[in-house]
Amino acid sequence: MADAGIDEPLVAPILENVTQAAVNGTGKPPSTPEGMALAYSSLVVMALIPIFCGSFRSVKHQQQQKAAGEKVDTMTSKDAALFPLIASCALFGLYIVFTVFSKEYINLLLSTYFFVLGILALSHVFGPIISGLVPASVPLETYQLHLLRGAPSDQPPHYLLNYGFSSYDLVCLAVCALLGLWYFIKKHWIANNLLGLAFAINGVELLHINNVQTGALLLVGLFVYDIFWVFGTNVMVTVAKSFEAPIKLVFPQDLLERGLDADNFAMLGLGDIVIPGIFIALLLRFDHSLNRGSNTYFKITFFAYLLGLLMTIFVMHVFKHAQPALLYLVPACLLAPMALALAKGDIKEMLQYEDHPSTEEEGDSKSGAGGDEKKASKKDK
Repeated sequence: MADAGIDEPLVAPILENVTQAAVNGTGKPPSTPEGMALAYSSLVVMALIPIFCGSFRSVKHQQQQKAAGEKVDTMTSKDAALFPLIASCALFGLYIVFTVFSKEYINLLLSTYFFVLGILALSHVFGPIISGLVPASVPLETYQLHLLRGAPSDQPPHYLLNYGFSSYDLVCLAVCALLGLWYFIKKHWIANNLLGLAFAINGVELLHINNVQTGALLLVGLFVYDIFWVFGTNVMVTVAKSFEAPIKLVFPQDLLERGLDADNFAMLGLGDIVIPGIFIALLLRFDHSLNRGSNTYFKITFFAYLLGLLMTIFVMHVFKHAQPALLYLVPACLLAPMALALAKGDIKEMLQYEDHPSTEEEGDSKSGAGGDEKKASKKDK
């Protein structure tokens, strides 16, 4: 018996569209296998670049600081323990702000903030490259910017600002400002990735953890943080989708179909790059301290990070659900170097290694030595 009043040719396209929207969850056409493979492989490559480049830049940065005798601010164990709590408060605060206020105004404020930071980050990373491309016809001139605080005539002046730069630095700043302006106006995914890569390289290079114990404490704390906010609530996913700032790397899964106008993105947060990255950079500096002419611990942990990232993508694809990347990256980055150190007999050296000996410990040793001398002199008397 045929159903009356139903026009099958009219209903079929509607059902097809509803099915596609249900499969994709966004109303956008489902991604092709080729598009997904291109997107995820590109994200993996983009995640590895900041860790590799930033790690070697961190070694150079450490050597420059030691040569200049500069005081170095490193993350302490207390900082590492508090970091997940502070990050949780910031994340939940952003969630409330996006829930209560208009996303447009919040993202305008954040875009302005990251526009300024992005120019500085791009200049720091790409400055040598851009300066090398400046035509020889542009004269190289140096400038010095001074800001002094008044002081008596018999005392040396106190510099609040003493910054030197060249005409090539100004050209670099102008180029980076154009890139930042491109992101600010268009929010294009390529501009987002350029800024994101610059932030990630700077983070891995400049954020130093002093020893392996502090690094392990930081990774374990953020391991719990990531699992709770991804699996326990919808807070992190909501903020990640609402937050229009270059704090994540993105790549379109529909690039093959739509070209540069594609908008169905796969994404990876910068935290999943920078946090393991600063630990991997620490291991590279540990390799250099061993003076063996090899970067064994860096290489094995770098490879372990790659496997952890591939596992994240695999599980996410199988279960069709956002995954906390640190759930897979933290065990990989901690177990691989520890197992290698046990096998090579380097576990004691690894646990005792410090980038910069603690000033508190040095002070304690000096005071202890002074106390012993005083006690000895009293006994002599």
